[in-house]
Amino acid sequence: MSTHDEHSSFIKTPQQLIIIVLAAFLVPIVGIIMLVQLVTGQPHASRDALAPEKVAERIKPVSGIEMGAPAAAPGARSGEAIVKATCTACHGSGVNKAPKIGDKNDWAALIKKGLPALTQAAVKGTDKGMPPKGGDTSLTDAEVTRAVTFMANSAGANFKEPAAAPAAKKKSK
Repeated sequence: MSTHDEHSSFIKTPQQLIIIVLAAFLVPIVGIIMLVQLVTGQPHASRDALAPEKVAERIKPVSGIEMGAPAAAPGARSGEAIVKATCTACHGSGVNKAPKIGDKNDWAALIKKGLPALTQAAVKGTDKGMPPKGGDTSLTDAEVTRAVTFMANSAGANFKEPAAAPAAKKKSK
């Protein structure tokens, strides 16, 4: 005969019974109270959460890239500034076999073609994947020439960089 009784309870003492009855009553009540608080409660935000500075901080771009007006007027940007802003995306790492900035081996054959040919290819784009003007349609042809000159010179060329156009003067009334 087995000593195990199938009809025995895990509650052995009156204290255990009281604890179980109270827990069975209180746990659902506490759950209902918390649910009511969640549904009817007002959100708790600080008083200055809608201040313009706080709103601007919350909606600022995650990355550091912001599209907007160029730092300098079109036509007045230097070759180095254009290279840093536009060209390094591909020429910095050699994307699609783009000649890397400063790599004499990558630029040697291109430099032999001369500045006019390089500039023309940069303005119109190439069949190797370079878009016209490096993808920045706000660049003038003179700015593209300055950027090409800067990159070629960093790889050993001795091209003369065209001067930047003077900034547009404001008309006085």
